[in-house]
Amino acid sequence: MARPITQLPKAHLHLHFTGSMRHSTLVDMAPERGVHLPQALVEEWPPRLRATDERGWFRFQRLYDIARSVLRRPDDMYRLLREAAEDERAAGSGWLEIQVDPSGYAARFDGLTATLELILDAARVAERETGVGIGIMVAANRTKHPLDAKALARLAAQYSGRGVVSFGLNNDERRGRALEFEGAFRIARRAGLLSAPHGGELAGARSVRECLDELAADRIGHGVRAVEDPYLVERIATQEVTLEVCPTSNDALGVFEEIEHVPLRWLFDAGAPIALGADDPLLFGPRLAEQYEIARTVFGFSDPELAELARMSIRGSAAPDALKKELLDGVDAWLATPPPQ
Repeated sequence: MARPITQLPKAHLHLHFTGSMRHSTLVDMAPERGVHLPQALVEEWPPRLRATDERGWFRFQRLYDIARSVLRRPDDMYRLLREAAEDERAAGSGWLEIQVDPSGYAARFDGLTATLELILDAARVAERETGVGIGIMVAANRTKHPLDAKALARLAAQYSGRGVVSFGLNNDERRGRALEFEGAFRIARRAGLLSAPHGGELAGARSVRECLDELAADRIGHGVRAVEDPYLVERIATQEVTLEVCPTSNDALGVFEEIEHVPLRWLFDAGAPIALGADDPLLFGPRLAEQYEIARTVFGFSDPELAELARMSIRGSAAPDALKKELLDGVDAWLATPPPQ
């Protein structure tokens, strides 16, 4: 018998704020907030998605925006983060970095600063209630103007050391190149925040290379299409840049035709640091523990290899050093414990 995945200590580094919501919570809250949910978010959940063309990406964004529209009260934000932390604890995760663009909620919660402070307080409450450490990644939207990203970077910098731990860049790579956002990431790096842009998901190896060259990425969200350039993968391994690989997401959005084609094993064997992530379980279904189960059952990862994946996620995180040591010791203990008979 294999060791239980949920007892393996790990860190979760790729989870979007709205996308972390439980499906049951969305269905519960929507009528109270006067939001009509399409069948794709009710009876036909999880929805059939594909984002490799403009129409598919628009539908994905539309469903995401509908889900975000139910978060209208401060209590909603507290509930979302508490439940996200509970789900992380159930998966064996001791550290969560959840990414959010505060501008998506600013109109409802009195502006950017008030929104970020609300999220940070909700994170502190969730930490106390669950024991899961939480860091906030402020993430800019690459479909908006780079000046908007700079405003978010300055806001994130003000809260560095007070709950904000990293700065990201998300949304469709085909509509905004990483090099356009170098100024924002320079601000964030000067404040001591980790650089963690998306790259190499809907666009190819060039997108990953720009994240390294222009944004000095410490981690890259997805990064899987780096395999299109073996020299780039070697560089990622040498520089120890962690790739936040999300197998279920890559399959659901059509980045790869079948989940078996996600180059998780190839990247691991090439020495690239990897942190498995769930991306948006509200739209894709499986959460963090299931990504490790996929690594085991689909890609043939042994328990020692799963333990190494967990170590990589912890090392690539912005967790405090003491927590990193505690989690890494827990990984060793998990591996030292004989599997159940």
